[in-house]
Amino acid sequence: MDDRADKGYNKRVVKSIVIKGGYAMEAAYQGAESVLRYIVEFSTLLLELFGIVILVFTAIKSFIFWLKKDDSIRLALAQGIALALEFKLGGEVLRTVVVREWAELGILGAIIALRATLTFLIHWEIKNEEKALAPKLKEE
Repeated sequence: MDDRADKGYNKRVVKSIVIKGGYAMEAAYQGAESVLRYIVEFSTLLLELFGIVILVFTAIKSFIFWLKKDDSIRLALAQGIALALEFKLGGEVLRTVVVREWAELGILGAIIALRATLTFLIHWEIKNEEKALAPKLKEE
C-alpha cells in the first residue's frame, strides 16, 4: 500500500511540475508579447514624430522660398511631403505587427493604401517639376 501511495504522490508532483512549467511558458510568452508591443508602439511613435518634424521643417523652408520668390518651392515642398509620408507609412506598416482584430487590420490597410497612393502621386509630381525646372537651371 505504501508503494501505491508513493506512486500517486510522484504522479501528483510530476503533474504539478508540468502545470507550473506550462504556466511559466505562458507567462514568458505574454511577457515577450508585451515587450514586442511596447517596442512597436514606441518605434511607431518615433517614426511618426520624424514624419511630423520633417513636414514642419519643409513647410517653414518652403515659406522662406516663397518669400524669396524662388521657383523651386514646389519641388522642395513635394520632396519634403514625400519624405514625411514615407516615415508615416513606415510607422503604419510597423503597427500591423501588433494588430489583433480584422477590423483594425482593414483600417490600417486602408491608411497604408492611401498613404502609398499619395506618395506615388507626389513622386510623380516631383519628376514633372524637375523636368519643368531643368531648362531654367540650365539658363543660370
